[in-house]
Amino acid sequence: MTTAPPRRDDIHSYEPRLGHGLPHDPFNAIVGPRPIGWIATQNAQGATNLAPYSFFNAFNYVPPIVGFASIGFKDTVRNVQETGEFVWNLVTRDLADVMNQSCAAVPPEVSEFALTGLTPLPSTLVAPPRVAESPVTFECRSTQILQLQGVDGAPVDTWLVLGEVVAVHIDKALLKDGVYDTANAGHILRGGGPADYFTVGPEQLFRMFRPR
Repeated sequence: MTTAPPRRDDIHSYEPRLGHGLPHDPFNAIVGPRPIGWIATQNAQGATNLAPYSFFNAFNYVPPIVGFASIGFKDTVRNVQETGEFVWNLVTRDLADVMNQSCAAVPPEVSEFALTGLTPLPSTLVAPPRVAESPVTFECRSTQILQLQGVDGAPVDTWLVLGEVVAVHIDKALLKDGVYDTANAGHILRGGGPADYFTVGPEQLFRMFRPR
C-alpha cells in the first residue's frame, strides 16, 4: 500500500490536465527565458513569411540542428513542408518592436517583410531570405516535421519543425578574438508573464569550466 506524499502549504501543485488555477499558465514562464525563433520561409510560389516562435532551441552540435514548435499548422510550417527550407534570424533588443509587429495575423499573401519594413537579404544556400537587420542568421534545411502527441497517443495540434543549419552568417563586430560575444550581442528572450521578455548582458555572465 502506498501513501500520498504529505502536502506542503508553501507549494502550489497542480495537474496540467485539470488546469493550473493561476492568472497565467506558469509552464511557459518556468521553461525560460527561451530564445526566439524568428523564422523566415517562403511558399512554393515564392511568397515570403516571417514569424517569431518562442518554442525554439538548438538540439545538436554535429550536424547543427535547430527546431521550433508551432501551436497550430500555420503558414510557416506549411511553407517548410512545401519547400524544405527556412531561415532563423537572431532577435536583438533593437529589433524587439519590429519582431513583435511581425506577430500580426495577416493573410498568407501578405509578407511580414513589407508589413514591418524589414529588408529581405538573399540567402546563399536556401531560397527564403534572411532579415538584413539581424546580426546573426542560420540558413536551414528541414530534417523532420513531427506532429506532437500526448501520453495517451492522441495527436496534439502542435508541430515540431527540425532543421539542419547549412549556413551561418555572423556580424564580425560580434566576434571578439574569434569568440562569439553573447553578452554584448543584445539577445532577447521570452519568459515570465504574457508580455515579459528578458535581455542578456555582461552582468549575467559567469564562467565555469567542466571538470577534467
